[in-house]
Amino acid sequence: MYGGNQKSEIRNRKSTAFTLVELLVVITIIGILIALLLPAVQAAREAARRLQCTNNLKQLALGCLNHEQSQGFLPCGGWAWMWQGDPDRGFNRRQPGGWIYNVLPYVEQQSLHDVGMGLPLAAKKTALTRVVQTPLAIMHCPSRRSAILYPQHRGIPWTPCNVDDSDTAARTDYAGNTGTPFVYWWAIPPSGIPPGTGDPSFADAPGFVWPDMSAATGVFYPTSTTRMADITDGASNTFLVGEKYLSPDYYHIGVDPDDNNSIYSGYDVDINRWGIGNEQDGYSTSTPQRDRPGLSDPNIFGSAHAISLNMAMCDGSVQMINYTIDDRVWGRLLNRKDGLTIDAKKL
Repeated sequence: MYGGNQKSEIRNRKSTAFTLVELLVVITIIGILIALLLPAVQAAREAARRLQCTNNLKQLALGCLNHEQSQGFLPCGGWAWMWQGDPDRGFNRRQPGGWIYNVLPYVEQQSLHDVGMGLPLAAKKTALTRVVQTPLAIMHCPSRRSAILYPQHRGIPWTPCNVDDSDTAARTDYAGNTGTPFVYWWAIPPSGIPPGTGDPSFADAPGFVWPDMSAATGVFYPTSTTRMADITDGASNTFLVGEKYLSPDYYHIGVDPDDNNSIYSGYDVDINRWGIGNEQDGYSTSTPQRDRPGLSDPNIFGSAHAISLNMAMCDGSVQMINYTIDDRVWGRLLNRKDGLTIDAKKL
């Protein structure tokens, strides 16, 4: 009896073991399930990243609107790319820093904005370098890259005016709307070269002539102080800020001319984008693009997201805009004062 029970027990143990074929079937099923789940997991992560990007633009738009309520106009567009924001020069056209620098106090970054305040020129230049090297999470789309310091590389040597040079700088994935025609850098005729002095007080001289920017149709442009009343097409029909295009080839190396300078500087392709086309027809040839290797374009908006990008309107709302948007509609949304109607079905 004992021997028989032992044999039966051995047979039962053998019957509960997996065969090689069964193991292979189980492994195959697990592999299929993982393959099915991965896209869903990736989609969920991208949805979370996109939501964060939308929130960033929402906060920037609200910051711009708070600036308008406080100062009477949207953040100034600044001077030119070699000028850094100066905490002692207010918020109007006397301010060399661009819209990102000017919106800092209105996105809970007052202390960063005030770095160097009251210091002599030489000491201030050194202090402002700390601003250049301060990345902000709110300025980055998590689908593209992190809020860290990136190389500040320049293909053509130039000297910063009112800030010490540095090898690294903060970056942004967002840009202000400059409009449809190309607006040149702020320059002093007849040389066409922006002022190179390190002291911005030259602009305070009696009789100083500011540049004529009447051709600008966007919201941010050199020395701009756009009021809500200037947005005659309506705040809900005009872009404020949005995601800028950047080739993945240049995400991290600071070589591309539209992503190689400090985000706290004046007007530049690093922090401003536009469309170029026939203004009379509201037609833009520079529609937004999805980031892709091999294409470098400093003019356009775009993003790392599939299908569409995020754009904040002048009323503070954030819209998802398809890359396939009609170029005439796109051009009209960039222009604050063309008086042309927009077909919402074509967004």
